[in-house]
Amino acid sequence: MQATSSEPNLSRAFELVMELMAISGKTGNEAEVADYIKNKLLKAGYSENQIYIDDTNQKTPTPSNTGNLILTLPGTHEGDRRLLSAHMDTVPICVGSQPELNGRIVHSTDPSTGLGADDRAGTAVLLNTALEIIENNLPHPPLTFCWFIQEETGMHGARLINIEDLSNPKLAFNWDGGSATKLSTGATGSYRIRAKIEGLASHAGGAPEKGVSAIAIAAHAIADLDKNGWHGKVIKGTSEGTSNVGFIEGGEATNVVTDLVHVRAEARSHDPEFRKEMLNQIEQAFLKAAEAVTNIDGAAGKVTFDNNLVYESFRLEDDDPSLMEVEKVIRGLGLEPERSIANGGLDANWLTAKGIPSVTMGCGQKDPHTVKETLNLDEFDNACRIGLLLATQVST
Repeated sequence: MQATSSEPNLSRAFELVMELMAISGKTGNEAEVADYIKNKLLKAGYSENQIYIDDTNQKTPTPSNTGNLILTLPGTHEGDRRLLSAHMDTVPICVGSQPELNGRIVHSTDPSTGLGADDRAGTAVLLNTALEIIENNLPHPPLTFCWFIQEETGMHGARLINIEDLSNPKLAFNWDGGSATKLSTGATGSYRIRAKIEGLASHAGGAPEKGVSAIAIAAHAIADLDKNGWHGKVIKGTSEGTSNVGFIEGGEATNVVTDLVHVRAEARSHDPEFRKEMLNQIEQAFLKAAEAVTNIDGAAGKVTFDNNLVYESFRLEDDDPSLMEVEKVIRGLGLEPERSIANGGLDANWLTAKGIPSVTMGCGQKDPHTVKETLNLDEFDNACRIGLLLATQVST
């Protein structure tokens, strides 16, 4: 393997990530982030016809003000096309982030906000790599850079992208959370469950016995799931997964027996068949509860479901070409790669499902989605080095 000896401009990379983390861009509001990236690319010398913003945002369940941002480069020499990807959106707690450096650790000075390093650090790794290539006229194989939207709410940017817009990459590298040498070679799959519980309204003081409480139905179902080991960490024999009821909404007054409740839940497992069994157990608990809660006349409530597969699980082969390439680069830097399996979803879930097996690396983010989130600059610097080498090396 022959690789570029160029060290990335780490001071510039630091400036990029600090500016990106300060931009408000939760899921659905990534346009300012996309504009920032595009302006940097154009100023560096890339042309408008190399940069494309797709219409994925017109297909997502959550309204969004921009689509995926894609930079496509022909190679300066022959080789398989490589995809470098990250996501632009952050979770709502990161809106208002005020990044500040303390030693080699970045945190938000506002104690009520997260930092947004997930995944503005990955966004910066891609952007810095693209800028290094054009500014230093670095040789490279054909490359596609993609900054995805709406990763945090279900990887919708990756799920809905027209795969042809990525120009058929053969190797794929994704940057998200964790250390720079942690390689996510697989990830769990997830169902999301929406349950609509309908009861019968009545006056809670004058005739409560005539009502059927939708809240009581939900309570019975959740208690049943918890009692029988189908809520939280789920272990049944050799099969494992997780489930969670994370949202309950219903009722308007204490003097009315509530007749409508909406519940949202999820079931995750690396095993697709066990995940389906978890989904079935959740549905059955709610259906059984609806039959059990009746009024004085024997009337019962009912439950209907709207479930969808958010992302399918995947696991790369041990000799996957992208994985082999990343490990060679990391070892070439004197570091040791660590393979891992993620219990959360990644854009790589959908990329792999679409025929582009992808390995995911971190950039030094810790405690994402919390006000304690930090970015380790030593890890971030290594992520920038790895990104540049993956974009410019020549395999032999």
